[in-house]
Amino acid sequence: MVEKSFDVVIVGSGAGGGAVAKELAPLCREGARIAVLEWGPRLREEEYTGREAEMADKLYFDSGGFLTRDGTMTLAFGRAYGGSTVVYTGTSLPLPESVLARWNVPGLEFTDLRRRSEKYLAENNVHLLEDDRINDNNRLFLAACRKLGYRVQQFPVNVKGCKGSGLCNLGCPNAAKQGTHRVQLPAAEAAGVEVVTNCKVERIGERECAATVANPPFGEPSRWPEGRYRIRARVFVVAAGAVNSPALLLRSALPVRLPALGRYFTAHPALILVGEHDRPISNYFGHPKSYYCDHFVESANFLLETCMYFPFTTAKNLIGFGAEHAELMAHMERMQMILVLAVDPALAENRVTVGTRGDPVVHYRFTDEVMDALVESQRVSARIFFAAGCTRVHAPAGRRFFIGAEEQDRIDELITRESFKLGKVSISSAHLMGGCRMGSGPADSVTDAWGGVHGVPWLFVADASLFPTSSEINPYVTIMALADRVAQRVRERLPELPAA
Repeated sequence: MVEKSFDVVIVGSGAGGGAVAKELAPLCREGARIAVLEWGPRLREEEYTGREAEMADKLYFDSGGFLTRDGTMTLAFGRAYGGSTVVYTGTSLPLPESVLARWNVPGLEFTDLRRRSEKYLAENNVHLLEDDRINDNNRLFLAACRKLGYRVQQFPVNVKGCKGSGLCNLGCPNAAKQGTHRVQLPAAEAAGVEVVTNCKVERIGERECAATVANPPFGEPSRWPEGRYRIRARVFVVAAGAVNSPALLLRSALPVRLPALGRYFTAHPALILVGEHDRPISNYFGHPKSYYCDHFVESANFLLETCMYFPFTTAKNLIGFGAEHAELMAHMERMQMILVLAVDPALAENRVTVGTRGDPVVHYRFTDEVMDALVESQRVSARIFFAAGCTRVHAPAGRRFFIGAEEQDRIDELITRESFKLGKVSISSAHLMGGCRMGSGPADSVTDAWGGVHGVPWLFVADASLFPTSSEINPYVTIMALADRVAQRVRERLPELPAA
């Protein structure tokens, strides 16, 4: 076993880990040794091919097919240099003040979080897309929402030189998306931070961790030789995401009891809905996610976003098989898509555990309120599709495969809770949150307001697992703002901790 020693080790290189690495990088000029250990690969530029199955294998955990324990929901999260920032659409919204008030974390103030959020909005070139990058799929959603009187807003996105390939979820082939793989990690490396890819951290002990480096048959080889490592550090920052961070800490021998560890997992359960026009529309080209409707968050616990997915993902999200399925898929150029996301409650029973081999297992129960939100969101989406001019709509809770425009007055009758059956519908999530929630003490939380694990002065968490409840919006910017706080506290605490 090879032994290494650092001052700070950061586990994970996504929004949280990348932000911490960049903020701590100036310490390298003072002699500090800092490493980022990333389980996934760093792809070469030519390996961003845009091929759906190929990129899913290279950039997603379990090829994008990680399931909850009972198989009712698919969880999509990245595993790569840059984490999930490589495979998301770049939507960048600060946390609403109302959500932070509900979090009610002592010491976490809205003005502080907003200031840090704005720092990353500027750093990541977040702006509203120009009109020529907005396609019909998005324009039709905007016009229909306005026609129906629904509140609709444009997403700010973190792109630079976007060419409208529409491949955001597969890793931008044009290097336009400003994730941590394009901004924070290169800056950290230039300042002296060592980023080690293809390195799986298996467990953390008293100021040390065990890890294995193994190179896949793609991407750049790790800067460390393949093999087993024991890595010592004065501080560990865990930023492996809302599934893998709790799982890693559960596998580890922590010197404290944390009954909330792994619990209060939320996910914004999501469905893809499809409407069909009688003519081709521009949907694949242009940015796929330009608008969102939060009109129903307070009244019905769901939000709507524009989206456009690829043939395999689209096909698996349609209900049923046969001629109607084949006919719809044969006319993808006519499709308009909406992504619906339910705002789910933070329940102690919804949690991450580890299996007998140490692999993460996610337990998730859909409450009646979440099921009602998913059904009502489909009714609203159907009305938007028809207001946009669709001739027919496919909804997972529909009593039959298609609902025609001539039937739009019967939407409530044709999209029902009785037709919406878990296991039959394809529910997914890419907004994974909770499991290491912030709070006032170890009885019902894992960390304090600065990401410090209760009772373990050398251990921090810096990702969406910190969220006490769901964010009610895309979590990316909030993760970075919280990670910025973690980096500040690490800088303050590091001189007090003994050398590794």
